Amino acid sequence: MSSSHDVVVVGGGPGGYAAALYGAAAGLDIALVEKQKLGGTCLHVGCIPAKELLETAAVYRTVAHADQFGISAGPPTVDMGAAQTRKQKIVDQLHKGVGSLLEGRKVTVLDGWGAIGPDRSVSISGGESEAATVTADHVILATGSVPRSLPGFEVDGERVMTSDELLSVSELPGRAAVIGGGAIGLEFASLLADLGSEVTVLEALPRILMGADDDVVKMLTRAFKKRKIQVRTGVAVSGCRNTGSSVELEIDGGDPLEVDAVVVCVGRRPFTDGLGLDAAGVEVDEGGYVSVDQFCRTSLAGVYAVGDVVRTPQLAHVAFAEAIMAVKHLLGESPAPVDYANVPWAIYCHPEVAFVGHTEASAKEAGFDVVASAHRFIGNGRAMIVGETDGLVKVIAERSDDGPAGRILGVHMVGPWVTEQLGQGYLAVNWEATVPEVAEFVQPHPTMSELFGESVLSLTGRALH
Repeated sequence: MSSSHDVVVVGGGPGGYAAALYGAAAGLDIALVEKQKLGGTCLHVGCIPAKELLETAAVYRTVAHADQFGISAGPPTVDMGAAQTRKQKIVDQLHKGVGSLLEGRKVTVLDGWGAIGPDRSVSISGGESEAATVTADHVILATGSVPRSLPGFEVDGERVMTSDELLSVSELPGRAAVIGGGAIGLEFASLLADLGSEVTVLEALPRILMGADDDVVKMLTRAFKKRKIQVRTGVAVSGCRNTGSSVELEIDGGDPLEVDAVVVCVGRRPFTDGLGLDAAGVEVDEGGYVSVDQFCRTSLAGVYAVGDVVRTPQLAHVAFAEAIMAVKHLLGESPAPVDYANVPWAIYCHPEVAFVGHTEASAKEAGFDVVASAHRFIGNGRAMIVGETDGLVKVIAERSDDGPAGRILGVHMVGPWVTEQLGQGYLAVNWEATVPEVAEFVQPHPTMSELFGESVLSLTGRALH
């Protein structure tokens, strides 16, 4: 079987299905090749299931402290079977929705593994679509990523896990070690601790959550300590020994750590297995990522690559943006390149973290004369009402010699619901708005988003609180 299309997309995750849907909306004839389930890592073993289980943890936490609100509920218990059933129901519903959208826009979905060949052809094998070759004017590679492993840690899904396995557990470990203090590791550490596990986070770097402002990291670390989550930085692990009833971690220069389960969260690698990049002449870098230019064009004419398969922030919303940009570019339009320095970040641990743009330290390193303002949730009425006052909002701006601070360079937040509050900060940073301009905006009261307005207003030199 063979067919020809305007665009062939290889991979059905966020980058792939976004490219297919956006291209189809522009009138292009699109074929999408996917062997596993449509939706990719994000939908099945990433963003969606992780946040659903984190919401389970939030409900547990709320019920556990219900007496503070005058509600007698008794000590809560966790039914992981019911939680997993709810998680899967949401995943299945969204999976069905992606398929319906693609069908509605007449995207040809081909089941199988795709490998790129000469003249922008893609050969398909190992799936229900049987052996086939499709050709196109353009090809978009969007094959995503898989969890990285560590030497000396053999994943068995019970004692030693990655994020993939943890999201399907039926029983929580009593003691858990999370290796990796990035976004994924901190979310799982928070989830496990909320649901009753004794958690230790081990991070090889000097601090957790690289990219977030120092003040945010300090407050998050304090909040974790209050919840009895141990955070150990500057710690290297060299392996582990599975005793059958526990796992003993070998820590360089330190005593072993015995736990019931280890969760390895040291990032993800690009999934290009069997894609045929070398034979096709598609360049990859030393880390195995597909090399692309500012418009996500590869070294092979007419071929683009988006999402986790390229060396850009491994975020679903970045994959969406790259997919839209690539389609616009192949249509001959003039899209703006994605500004990776100013994409929004959201980490759904407790308390949540969200940020965009420069930290105070990075702004100074970049040569800006910096002024910063931070306000804490402890004085915010809505935060008090919901009983979540740990956190702060910090605004970093360029100093002005003739009055209030100038352009807003970064917004960093830690605290309740900050992943839903970053929108104002994101727009301010990316529209290069100034402090006087944003200070004019009226903030609704009582809301947590008032704290952003307070932080900006204080940079005018005339704060209210």
